[in-house]
Amino acid sequence: MPRALLSVSDKSGLLDFARGLAARGFELVSTGGTARALEEGGLSVLPISAVTGFPEMMDGRVKTLHPMVHGGILARRALAADREAAAQHGITMIDLVAVNLYPFAKAAASADTPFNALIEEIDIGGPSLVRAAAKNFQDVLVVVSPDDYSAVLDQLDREGGPSHGFRFALARRAFVHTAFYDAAIAATLAEVSVSDAGFVREVAGSPAFRMRALLKIQDLRYGENPHQSATWYAEYPRYGFGDASVLQGKELSYNNLLDLDAALRIVLDFSEPAAAVIKHTNPCGVATGADAVEAYVRARDADALAAFGGIVGLNRPITAAAARALVSTFIEAVIAPGVDDEARPVLAGKPNLRVVTTDFAQIPPADRDIRSLVGALVEQSRDRVTEAAEKWPDSQLRVVTKRQPSETEWQALRFAWRICAHVKSNAVIFTSADRTLAIGAGQMSRVDAVHLARMKAAGAGSELLRGSVAASDAFFPFRDGLDAVAEAGATAVVQPGGSVRDEEVIAAADEHGLAMVFTGRRHFRH
Repeated sequence: MPRALLSVSDKSGLLDFARGLAARGFELVSTGGTARALEEGGLSVLPISAVTGFPEMMDGRVKTLHPMVHGGILARRALAADREAAAQHGITMIDLVAVNLYPFAKAAASADTPFNALIEEIDIGGPSLVRAAAKNFQDVLVVVSPDDYSAVLDQLDREGGPSHGFRFALARRAFVHTAFYDAAIAATLAEVSVSDAGFVREVAGSPAFRMRALLKIQDLRYGENPHQSATWYAEYPRYGFGDASVLQGKELSYNNLLDLDAALRIVLDFSEPAAAVIKHTNPCGVATGADAVEAYVRARDADALAAFGGIVGLNRPITAAAARALVSTFIEAVIAPGVDDEARPVLAGKPNLRVVTTDFAQIPPADRDIRSLVGALVEQSRDRVTEAAEKWPDSQLRVVTKRQPSETEWQALRFAWRICAHVKSNAVIFTSADRTLAIGAGQMSRVDAVHLARMKAAGAGSELLRGSVAASDAFFPFRDGLDAVAEAGATAVVQPGGSVRDEEVIAAADEHGLAMVFTGRRHFRH
């Protein structure tokens, strides 16, 4: 009779899998809570203590670490010496190991988990079982995910039994499983400080050790250019683009993903319905509205020419009405927190349109950004425009001009400031209270950024920027940039301030009758 050892933290699908094994003649060996779940499900279970001759002890810390268990897993069936050793010591072979590990990552995700409780979520026997079974994959099936249960049962029914390729695939998944688990432990413990008072999960600055576990999602057709190779990886634990669903459309490209990321970052900064249209990682239009439809149409029409073939981000699920608006123009891809059932057939009418969803609520506000250098990496916290999270005016802001912004200008300045942080530096943008009007992105000087924005606005008429507000991601080093903003037609400006020539710039604003607000916080985007 073949023997299966089942010891799982995630018990989804367990009973059906165990029943399938029992129906195929397997003797079931199990531990603790898994054994209880199987017995309550009406299955006959041999407790691990009956195999080892020792009770589970030390609050479950010791139960499977025993030669009677690991000998049954590691014995090479084709090697006579291993078979003889097993027979001599009364070791029964174990042919299948189904183990997933204590939920350490879930416990670590909560800052409220006490340090001692966190330590107890470090699995010892589980990884040992998984590694042993994966090492001896040619003789032992190792299963670490409920997603594989049905495939394992199908392979057991295969003539000749599970294929070598299937066994090896399970082994590789098993080593990934333990590697991710160890990475989560190592990274979490690196954030623990030690003092005479004990252990505290907080670190001043960045920890001395950083490990990130990545899981390949797929190879991409190519990178930024056709001669470059590219791959899409998910970070563990999975969220955002690591846990995204591609509902339809052509295969996503490297550039699509970068643009979708830029769109997502913008709309995450809004609690009200918002939409962003992206071209080459820069927004060409951003707007808010009463719903996703109104926000998207405003964002698209902010620069309809550039929006053609763009990438769209929405922070509301795609309704049927929003879907009709999306398919009315040519766009490459859209990301949103969901898609209503009624919207799916509308989107399907554009089969090449890439539709991506991910759970926005699972994206941590304190997320980290990593960029590659030649031979190194740099890491930073994700830039959040937290100073614009609430209604303006705000006590942290400083009006530096003689004229105070009007109520309408305050609304527009807050909107512009949230958008400007997502535009490549140097950036100067012009907006109303609910939509962008002209975007000057990625210029070598701030004056050039203003001129570019004015050039973009010229196609919509010379009066487009009259009465607008402007935002600059960093301070104006000279008054010429401010003069250009006033000449364009803006009536109020928001910028961080901090230049040695601030007084000169403030004087220029007063000369033009502009209201100007200093935030005290810069938002470069390189």
